[in-house]
Amino acid sequence: FHLEPLRLNPEKIKLEWLHTKSENYFDASSLSDGTLRFICLAVLFLQPKEHLPSVILVDEPELGLHPSAIHLLYSMIRSASTNVQVIISTQSPILLDYFDPSEVLVAEQTDGSTKLSRLDPQSLKEWLDDYSLGELWEKNLIGGKPNNA
Repeated sequence: FHLEPLRLNPEKIKLEWLHTKSENYFDASSLSDGTLRFICLAVLFLQPKEHLPSVILVDEPELGLHPSAIHLLYSMIRSASTNVQVIISTQSPILLDYFDPSEVLVAEQTDGSTKLSRLDPQSLKEWLDDYSLGELWEKNLIGGKPNNA
């Protein structure tokens, strides 16, 4: 890694790095959107406890991430949630599969307003013997259905 103030603006520092077996330096413009997003999420969720906010709220944190990175995302969310309240919204069955039904609130629009309801693990017990939570959501069995469904 190479950290150095910018020549034209010494108030800003640029991070560059050298890949193994290469003589070229790379910077953030060399990374994909998903990689940049993952780095930002890691910085947010993995801050030292004394620097964490009291609440972390993220809309669709899985967007742009490779499916295998979603497990790492979940681990970071779980780690942060031991110290602060974490609220995420998702439409990802993959991410949803990592959570217990008791941790999930379903948002549904009813008569022009949004209603939040917590999933009841007992009522889903038989379904969860054969299907994951994400699969139940995809089958519209746990709510969150579009108005025209």
